[in-house]
Amino acid sequence: MLAAWIVVAVLALLAVFQIALALGAPWGAFAWGGQTKVLPTSLRVGSAGAVLLYAVIAVVVLDRAGEIDVLSDAAASIGAWVVFGFSAVGVLVNAVSRSKPERYTMTPVCLVLAVASFVVATG
Repeated sequence: MLAAWIVVAVLALLAVFQIALALGAPWGAFAWGGQTKVLPTSLRVGSAGAVLLYAVIAVVVLDRAGEIDVLSDAAASIGAWVVFGFSAVGVLVNAVSRSKPERYTMTPVCLVLAVASFVVATG
């Protein structure tokens, strides 16, 4: 299912972004509220944790789409709706960010994730 691979591709790009943030890249204006250019240690740990969360989300989405089979059908179905809800909340949270770079970049990214994960959840 194309929508599932769109989710995975966006998550892969976000994972690279979060790894860069965790390693000290000066892209903090695009994440975590955009308050600092280089993230403090606590947010770097959060960025590393986000990468793990993205991996879990990818497994759920790919399982729900039938591309892999590691979860029960019920777990994949419920998980896909949780992923959609998480993505929809991400749209709202990023849309009200005080950081213009975060608002203008991450809101559309989360919108793509929300739409694609909705397609997967309903599929």
